Amino acid sequence: MSTDAVAPFDLDSAWDLDERVAIRPERFGALLYHFGTRRLSFLKSTALLAVVRALAEHPTARAACVGAGVDSPELPRYRAALAALAASHMIQPRSV
Repeated sequence: MSTDAVAPFDLDSAWDLDERVAIRPERFGALLYHFGTRRLSFLKSTALLAVVRALAEHPTARAACVGAGVDSPELPRYRAALAALAASHMIQPRSV
């Protein structure tokens, strides 16, 4: 078992899907495959898929969440999911 903690995720920063990641929509959400790391991630909801797809269109991850219809009480759960995607290099900070 790994003792590595997931780094804090900054909802107020700009994020993008890594260009080496392919999205395959599914009924439950989506599969993400990273061609660089050869890792597979599961998005377990269509709402999380909407957030991930919206990252490039919004100035911050928080704005992408709001744009995808995520309510304030749900933000901690989405922050944790986005932190896991960042830790697995599926999403990355947007370069300016």
